[in-house]
Amino acid sequence: MTVLTSSAKALPPSTHPFAEVVERLEAGGSMLPDTPENLMQIIGIYKAYAVPMDFYWRDLLYIAEQVFLNPLPAFKYFPTQEYLDRPNSYQGDQADLRIWRGEAGAHPELLEFMEKGEIGKLPKLLHHLWHDRINMEFAEACMDAMLWHQGMGGRFNDYLDSEVYRQNADKAIKAYFKGNPLMLGLYKLFPEMLLEQVKKLSYVANLGLFWEVMAPVFFEMSDIYDEGGFSGVPAAMDFLVNGIFAVAGRPIYHHVFIRGECFEIIPKSEGFTWLYEAALPYVEAVFYRTAPFRGTKSYNAQAGQVPSEQSEFHYGILYADVFPVGSAGIPPTLLMQDMLHFLPPYLTELYLQHKRGEDDILVQLGITFQRSMYNVTSAVIQALRAALLFPLDDPDPEHLKANRAFFESQMDRFIRPEARLRDVQTEHYR
Repeated sequence: MTVLTSSAKALPPSTHPFAEVVERLEAGGSMLPDTPENLMQIIGIYKAYAVPMDFYWRDLLYIAEQVFLNPLPAFKYFPTQEYLDRPNSYQGDQADLRIWRGEAGAHPELLEFMEKGEIGKLPKLLHHLWHDRINMEFAEACMDAMLWHQGMGGRFNDYLDSEVYRQNADKAIKAYFKGNPLMLGLYKLFPEMLLEQVKKLSYVANLGLFWEVMAPVFFEMSDIYDEGGFSGVPAAMDFLVNGIFAVAGRPIYHHVFIRGECFEIIPKSEGFTWLYEAALPYVEAVFYRTAPFRGTKSYNAQAGQVPSEQSEFHYGILYADVFPVGSAGIPPTLLMQDMLHFLPPYLTELYLQHKRGEDDILVQLGITFQRSMYNVTSAVIQALRAALLFPLDDPDPEHLKANRAFFESQMDRFIRPEARLRDVQTEHYR
């Protein structure tokens, strides 16, 4: 945690409605208060999130690279063994940058759950039909949000509208449907239809590559905590900040494999990076914006139930009312069910002590997840400040004023009543 110099402390107190949070950020802290229970909650939920995330990224890349334009993708949630064994770029002995000390393939707890689920060992199809599985629908909903709230950072979305991208996609489409005159004829009649599907799949690849990084980060944080590491919430946030900078330049690309041939729809040589083309758009689209929970709001302009400007959407997890339906936007109820299978024992014990215990565990789990995402968002805010502005202990008062203006502008987004920043300041929000 950064210790401020006397000159840094010389700024007058902030007058922002969230002045306490602003000054905590200026001291190198998180939006989430630094308490032992908050630390336990966020680390425990990072572990519970990382295990299904290990499936999400593998299956997303399987869909983007192999399933591709299959008109009837009935088995898209059944990645091949090759993708379950696919080495994560940030774990295992082969890793260029080893973040987690575990093995390179799918997490053992994930493989065990995939085999047995909650109801015991059955064929994969039966587990799937019984919904005793990882909910990939959640991952696809996150991808849809990134696709809809496009243009949130970097050059990724602009590239998808370029002639180069269109040519690359065209080659892949024609190769995929080679020998299928019906689909080739449909493509000739309605070229934009299939091109739009390829754009969507490029966002699928983008999200898969984003989560491939986050899974080992969360696994390693869990291991560090189990070993007695992390002095508090700011230390956990700093680990995330350092991780963001360590992998910021990781390439974002979209390759498709058709009958053994690789088609580079978005080549690595384009120079798209993890931070600007994946991480920042994800935070903006999923944490902040998304869209209203299905069936709760009308998009009819005359009804006026959603903002007229897309930039004003505020339905992400940072604004979600977890209690009634797991809303506001992307249904975290699906993720909550996924995380339930992989909760560390200490987190389960905590939930049993509060509210309605086991009967209320999904709600408590969802609120813990919300707390944890405020900490992740804090790491993003601190990383942006470090990249764009000045050190927290900068001796120049004008630089410190610039930092404060940045932090206050970020907190402006939580003034609206739906935001849960006020709620996560207290331990009574469960």
